Amino acid sequence: MSKKEKTQVQEMDRGVYDIKNEFTFRSKTEKGLTEEIIRQISAEKEEPEWMLDYRLKALDIFNKKSNPTWGPDLSEVNIDEITTYIRPDADLSDDWNKVPDEIRDTFDKLGIPEAEKESLLSGVGAQYDSEVVYHNIQKHLLDQGVIYTDFETGLKKYPEIVNKYFQKCITPNLHKYAALHYAVWSGGSFVYVPKGVKVDIPLQSYFRLNAPGAGQFEHTLIIIEDDSYCHFIEGCSAPKYNVVNLHAGAVELFVGKNSTLRYSTIENWSRNMYNLNTKRAIVEENGRIEWVSGSFGSKVSMLYPASILMGENASSEFTGISFAGEGQNLDTGAQVVHAAPNTKSTINTKSISKSGGVAIYRGLVDIRENAYGSKNSTSCESLMLDSMSRSDTIPSINIKNNDIDMGHEAKIGRISDSVIFYLMTRGISEEEAKQMVVRGFAEPIAKELPLEYAVEMNNLINLELVGSIG
Repeated sequence: MSKKEKTQVQEMDRGVYDIKNEFTFRSKTEKGLTEEIIRQISAEKEEPEWMLDYRLKALDIFNKKSNPTWGPDLSEVNIDEITTYIRPDADLSDDWNKVPDEIRDTFDKLGIPEAEKESLLSGVGAQYDSEVVYHNIQKHLLDQGVIYTDFETGLKKYPEIVNKYFQKCITPNLHKYAALHYAVWSGGSFVYVPKGVKVDIPLQSYFRLNAPGAGQFEHTLIIIEDDSYCHFIEGCSAPKYNVVNLHAGAVELFVGKNSTLRYSTIENWSRNMYNLNTKRAIVEENGRIEWVSGSFGSKVSMLYPASILMGENASSEFTGISFAGEGQNLDTGAQVVHAAPNTKSTINTKSISKSGGVAIYRGLVDIRENAYGSKNSTSCESLMLDSMSRSDTIPSINIKNNDIDMGHEAKIGRISDSVIFYLMTRGISEEEAKQMVVRGFAEPIAKELPLEYAVEMNNLINLELVGSIG
């Protein structure tokens, strides 16, 4: 089978999400990954020497590591055919009206600035291809010492903070695509919340990849000091092409003592995307990390947000949903490491598969020797909409002490014919009845999302379902 045939994308029209702008740029690298390309990226960003050293070391690790032998097939991902850096023809601005018309129009149609205008967000960032083009934060947060900016600006203005935390949560040795990320990272978000500050209205960053045959490698670094709170929302999308696109971002989260960080994501890539993202949080004493994750689109996803519970009484909660349609293999889940006494974690996931799609839950619960009194509860539910689809639950459980409380429950089933028949007897069409069942299945996830993202999730489910359930 030729590469063109492999990457041929056949899917429904996703409306606004499939907007394609003309591929323009201010500068870009050649395809592939070499030391010269790494040096070009670093020079263009005017980075300190230590960051270039990090990049070159990561490149060496990437070249030495192989693709994982478990999970989806990644053989189609050929770095020699990927453009790793594209600077859009736009400058970073805190004035929405100064963003170039074509880029601004795309984000307007995606609804990105609306919540900010209605004071539903404390700050907004928007990345287009490899760089952030818009960033803004409300003054009252600046007055309290909150930092929210793009990662490149964070590196230039706060190098001592970045150097202290960068690569400390996710290392380039973790896996091949973590190494790739650290070699070519660009864009992303930098958040610092000082001790005792409550960011009561969410911050939001949105990442849009417009270029065909390109990669997006944004780096998000969030540091929440002791006795603080923040809710960060992340959105991602890209139009469909018939070539491979690659997403290998990294999210490093640090949650201080007695603090809470809520991290909400809807990833809505097209089906030419390989989504190989890495997310990790380190949580200190009495701290809490809350993940809310929706995985839609992409040809292949491998995403397992990890919570490292380092302090006593630290806790994590993961709530996630994935929807795999024709030609999709979504291998997602969560990881928790209990590394201190009396730590607690819950994992609740739901997956939907149709038209031969593959939805896999792959998780890890690791309870260390000193994590006595710890508790974990894991629940995985899968709904298959036809006999062609596949759903599996693959949990890994590693327990190294006996003083723990743990429960794991998995349910996999087909959509109920009797429920559909009952709804049809009440005058509801078969298609709408099936949509109602799926939306009801997903509702516990939707209620955990901010309103605009819950609406987006339901819209994505409707796009998948309309006229497509046999």
